[in-house]
Amino acid sequence: MPRPKKNGTYLNVCIETSLYQRLEALCDDAGQTKTVAVERALAAYLDYYEKTKMRLKDNEETILPKGDQL
Repeated sequence: MPRPKKNGTYLNVCIETSLYQRLEALCDDAGQTKTVAVERALAAYLDYYEKTKMRLKDNEETILPKGDQL
């Protein structure tokens, strides 16, 4: 029985060969596909980015409450 189709979008990128080789080594070591590894890495990066953005926004509002301007 084939795997169910993934609800996804294709992404074609050109990355440095050395980075690709590291990705391949990680996948071999972890026993996962490159797709899974890239999805996990991208999700972790985006989560980190969004949390950092929220923290900066919260700090900005603490320092300069809404409506206050320099």
